[in-house]
Amino acid sequence: MASKFITIALFSGALMALAPGVVLAKPIAKKGATSYTAHYVFRPLGSIDIPGVGKVKSLELIGPTENTKGDAIFDKMKARCFAVSVESGRKKWMDGACTMTDSDGDLVFSTFDTRDLDKSQPKMNCGTHIITGGTGKYKGITGREPFACITKPTPAGEPPGSTAVDIPHNTTWEIK
Repeated sequence: MASKFITIALFSGALMALAPGVVLAKPIAKKGATSYTAHYVFRPLGSIDIPGVGKVKSLELIGPTENTKGDAIFDKMKARCFAVSVESGRKKWMDGACTMTDSDGDLVFSTFDTRDLDKSQPKMNCGTHIITGGTGKYKGITGREPFACITKPTPAGEPPGSTAVDIPHNTTWEIK
């Protein structure tokens, strides 16, 4: 009995050693469109406030993603951004850059600008992410993600000045 167990264990080990590239997950489409929401907490890192002149805040945004169409892409990723929020006179905007990391450790990188609005999608009225690249299965990815901003209650235990915001995205991407 013990020799049968050893034979099975050795065979299983050999199979795993010979097939490290076997992937059980469905491959990512090279081109597509989907919708997902990032559930962010905006955490303040620092600020400058000159009364009557202007304010600037640096922020870290952290949260999970949820594909709202049921697709696997951009679902259950860990999103992290750094942003600068500026108020100067009557103008107010936020710019930043983000990574989304999947369970394999592969990354998608994007920048965003709240002044860049896609007028063809009036409900996505908060800005646009520009996907500029990635690693692993996302290597060569590019795309656009108009987004909206929905303020939510801030979870207990967050640092003072933190806010919670759901960011729904309508994404189109291509991997070359």
